Amino acid sequence: MSPILDSIGSVKAYGWGSIVSGPPSFESIATTTVGSGGSSSVTFSSIPNTYAHLQIRMFGQTNRTGATQDSVLVQFNNDASDSNYTRHVMAGDGSSISGGNATSGGSSASAAFGIRFGTNDGGTSRWGSGISDILDYANTNKYKTHRALGGTENGTTGLLGISSNLWLNTSAISTVVIKPHTGTQFNQYTHFALYGIKAAS
Repeated sequence: MSPILDSIGSVKAYGWGSIVSGPPSFESIATTTVGSGGSSSVTFSSIPNTYAHLQIRMFGQTNRTGATQDSVLVQFNNDASDSNYTRHVMAGDGSSISGGNATSGGSSASAAFGIRFGTNDGGTSRWGSGISDILDYANTNKYKTHRALGGTENGTTGLLGISSNLWLNTSAISTVVIKPHTGTQFNQYTHFALYGIKAAS
């Protein structure tokens, strides 16, 4: 048997019997940037079902007062039912770590608690960023897993969090609604970008 040669860019790889498939590819579906008036929520609708997974990349700030950070909520297909979301979350600030879980709890149960935005509380502008992956979003035979990783300024320290969220519904996801947890709006320049992830070829 002769080895099979596969080239990716300037890198060549040898293997026996088959060629290892390439990495998944990303396609931009939609982006939005909050204007000067702020926005109480951001919605991506009519999402095509032609991808394997979805990814949301975000950078932002909320108008929450009395705190340096605010969690970001994610709801699917406009579902705000208390019992349809569960989560596990872990967060750390460099000196301590915390974790938790919830099987219900209203809108807070649908939060991507791995992502927290900063606030403008006390006149100090703080920002946060993160990435959320929505896995197998178009598969109608399973519940939907939503995992998130992000960080934000948090007073004099940074805060990093990771979460795993489950939407207890088998419907294909066609709409994603993103809201602040405690604040009433996202501030100007908050940015969201939705990508479709194609399966590896």
